[in-house]
Amino acid sequence: MSNTLAEYRINAEPFYRAAGNEVALYESAYTHRMPLILKGPTGCGKTRFVEHMAWKLKRPLITLACNEDMTASDLVGRYLLDANGTAWHDGPLTMAVRHGGICYLDEVVEARQDTTVVIHPLTDARRILPLDKKGEVIQAHPDFQLVVSYNPGYQSSAKDMKPSTRQRFASLEFDYPPAALEAEIVAHETGIGQPMAMQLVTIAHCSRALKNRGLEEGASTRMLIYAGILIRDGVSPSESCAMTLTHTLSDDPDMILALQGFVEAQFG
Repeated sequence: MSNTLAEYRINAEPFYRAAGNEVALYESAYTHRMPLILKGPTGCGKTRFVEHMAWKLKRPLITLACNEDMTASDLVGRYLLDANGTAWHDGPLTMAVRHGGICYLDEVVEARQDTTVVIHPLTDARRILPLDKKGEVIQAHPDFQLVVSYNPGYQSSAKDMKPSTRQRFASLEFDYPPAALEAEIVAHETGIGQPMAMQLVTIAHCSRALKNRGLEEGASTRMLIYAGILIRDGVSPSESCAMTLTHTLSDDPDMILALQGFVEAQFG
């Protein structure tokens, strides 16, 4: 591993429990440095999975949270003034390409489509990154891999991934874990008991049944962990759920009442 990326190496194993054969599938894809799309609802563990795989494969991981204001220069780099004048500074994508890391673009469809076009030459047999402003073409390091993620159920058609981009990737589909496994994850991450973790998971399942019936998204595993942390620290279950689930998921008074009903059914 290049010393340049030493700070991006994950030294401690991130906690991750596989719900299927996604670990083996990722390892097979990485053997060929195949670009990957991770698809699934928000807060279901996509980012934690990438962190776990980077640790397992002993590769540095450079993560970039995409947004609509992100430019191509934010990805590849730009000239900046420093003490010695104007100098080129590699962006996060360029650093991973040049030195051999995994570059993870989280919620990639949030970025402008004219920005994400820069990844196209990296996702075919060429594996190159042209730096037009610098007049340089970088051949990707043998250990470089590109991974992107997005939530297909949440994006509008205006923010969907173009077929010309999508077809350059292999895909792994993610969803919330089965109830028993999700409760194990919540209990481990928060320190609360398994029975209470299962109560939180039951509330989440009820909320997820309301997706597209008043809610854009049900409660995520991440939200359950937030609730569990507050409960562990002495906040009552009802108040914890109100803070992290009920009032976060909706502003609609009727929907809030429905969500409160799910909480009361579990905690009284």
